[in-house]
Amino acid sequence: MYKELLTNFIRNNLPVSKQILDNIAEHFEERVFNKNDYFLKEGKISNDYLFLEEGFMRAFTFDVNGNEVTTYFYSKNRVVFEASSFFMRTISTENIQAVTNCKGFSITYDKLNMLFHSVPEFREFGRTMLVKEFVAFKQRTLAMINKSAEERYANLINSNKEIFQHAQLKHIASYLGITDTSLSRIRKEFSKK
Repeated sequence: MYKELLTNFIRNNLPVSKQILDNIAEHFEERVFNKNDYFLKEGKISNDYLFLEEGFMRAFTFDVNGNEVTTYFYSKNRVVFEASSFFMRTISTENIQAVTNCKGFSITYDKLNMLFHSVPEFREFGRTMLVKEFVAFKQRTLAMINKSAEERYANLINSNKEIFQHAQLKHIASYLGITDTSLSRIRKEFSKK
């Protein structure tokens, strides 16, 4: 089936009938991004919610000194969107860019809301996705405060090894809140274990 991975993803997060799944999937459109293409650029309002079927993306912003800071990584079988801009309809201060060639299925804000209001099961799916993303965000925020750089690195290796296959080390370092030099030192220490 054309959108099989999308429907499987929804079914795995919320078991629903094939009829409801097909109805939901009808509203998603295939999207392809080449490496370095932007899914979202800062200064724009996020209008698309993407199920990433293949590839790897990263979100980033700039600190007060103009340095690029990676805020999130998205791997396949994840939803990609900038929540505050998407739901609050505000201008995004983040960029989301393809790190590799990517393929997925997206739905617009208007169509997503239409499904939320007309398909109770989809509303539950959306709530489930928001909760998962909020929990991940909260855990990351707390880890930046109460975990050492070494602990954050170990957690990243255990939770998402794929990052190390696709992302540049400087992007991983900024995501972990450390310098490139610190990341090199930590990697060397871990390779000895």
